[in-house]
Amino acid sequence: MRDPAEGSAAEAPGADVDRSDPGGRAWVDRAVAAVEADARRSADTHLLAYPLPAEWGVDLYLKDESTHPTGSLKHRLARSLFLYGLCSGQITEGTTVVEASSGSTAVSEAWFARMLGLPFVAVMPASTSPEKIALIEFHGGNCRFVERAPDIYEEARRLAAECGGHFLDQFTYAERATDWRGNNNIAESIFSQLALERHPVPEWVVVGAGTGGTSATVGRYLRYRRLPTRLAVVDPEGSSFFPGWRDGDPATATGRSSRIEGIGRPRVEPSFVPTIVDRMIWVPDAASLAAMRELERTTGRRAGGSTGTNLWGAFQLVAEMVAAGRSGSVVTLLCDGGERYAHTYYADDWVAGQGLDLAPHTETLRRFAASGEWPGRG
Repeated sequence: MRDPAEGSAAEAPGADVDRSDPGGRAWVDRAVAAVEADARRSADTHLLAYPLPAEWGVDLYLKDESTHPTGSLKHRLARSLFLYGLCSGQITEGTTVVEASSGSTAVSEAWFARMLGLPFVAVMPASTSPEKIALIEFHGGNCRFVERAPDIYEEARRLAAECGGHFLDQFTYAERATDWRGNNNIAESIFSQLALERHPVPEWVVVGAGTGGTSATVGRYLRYRRLPTRLAVVDPEGSSFFPGWRDGDPATATGRSSRIEGIGRPRVEPSFVPTIVDRMIWVPDAASLAAMRELERTTGRRAGGSTGTNLWGAFQLVAEMVAAGRSGSVVTLLCDGGERYAHTYYADDWVAGQGLDLAPHTETLRRFAASGEWPGRG
């Protein structure tokens, strides 16, 4: 029988409490090594030159993030979030991992979860493209759907609590999980690849905002390296980021789900850092899809709608440089491949069903390609 005089750890303020778990730490060590090995195996993504007339004196580049193992920019984010959770002690052997996502992040996270032997659940809007849902399930993930986009956060939090799992919460942790100082992040990679180009320090880097993590990484890196490059963030129709940034109100919320998957949010997400954004450009959804299709017409490459949003903003900035007689370069991202949107953005019946008219924006792009002119700021 235990001697009452011995007390317990809780009853004895001076007693040691040892919560170390060598077996658990060994699993985490192996998991971190596996995630790091993925980073070493994955060759850096290509920086593609977009064809522009040489006489303009402006070079446009696309960082092709579709070549990651899971096919999108979100592979970087998923890797960072898993490392953050593993090294913070929140993900251990057998942990069910839960995420709120519009699709591509969940695809990448499902891939990492399967690599580590962990259950994965994605909570997403019912409007998510069927191709992305199929990819998540292909990688072993389970999908849960909500009708209203703003409900994904609470549903993911509820599911994680219910199963004793870990909510990755990309919209809160994206800006802190990525090492913005370097370590081959996307910004460091871009500048390394530009080193031998005729304009190695771009005038603009153009990105969209979904979590806000990419813009936070790029913006902080520019300041850390004392580079004169400016950061432009493009935002699709209905998103809260643009009005929140314009009005200086982080509580701005539209409550609308963006038709451009991967960017645009019904609220200003915690990971969005407005103070490092030099300019924001609002882009109509029809313009995003017209630019996405213009990329295919010009280069033969199919990309998703968020790439179209990026291109629309980048073309506008290039046109402004041409009009001002300034030479230099602009960099943006090719976020993911168009095969994920065969039944939506590349389907004319879907576009018509959304009430989108691409023709005026297509004409703007054709005129830009021929003359470098842009019909005012978007």
